[in-house]
Amino acid sequence: MVEFNVKDTLGYIVNKSGTKLFNYLLRLLSKYEITPEQWGLLNLLWEKDGINQKELAELMFKDKTNLTRLIDKLEEKGYVIRQKHPNDRRVFLIFLTDSGRRLKDILIPIVQKAEAEYLQNLSVEEINIAKKVLKQM
Repeated sequence: MVEFNVKDTLGYIVNKSGTKLFNYLLRLLSKYEITPEQWGLLNLLWEKDGINQKELAELMFKDKTNLTRLIDKLEEKGYVIRQKHPNDRRVFLIFLTDSGRRLKDILIPIVQKAEAEYLQNLSVEEINIAKKVLKQM
């Protein structure tokens, strides 16, 4: 029988790698009082402003409660606002403020540099293979 070692499982390796990158981003973004989760939400809004909360939750793999807290924090910081949907008063759309839009030019270069540093020991081919495999999963 093959001996089981959790540290050799794909789940463990992927989680460890993700956690290391998360913690690295947490340190870099803390200067701007932004968490990696908030960065993710802002990034989605930079791509498509005015997304409803349900769609954001699906895109971020977050439940409604966690997403609401995330939006609340960004709203307190003045980076997003909620607006009622024009055709459905039960739905809120999330929009960037001018301050939220300005963060794009500040934060994207930071995250790009962090990713480059994090992946510096891998070739372009290895990075592309890893991305392909992880997307297939």
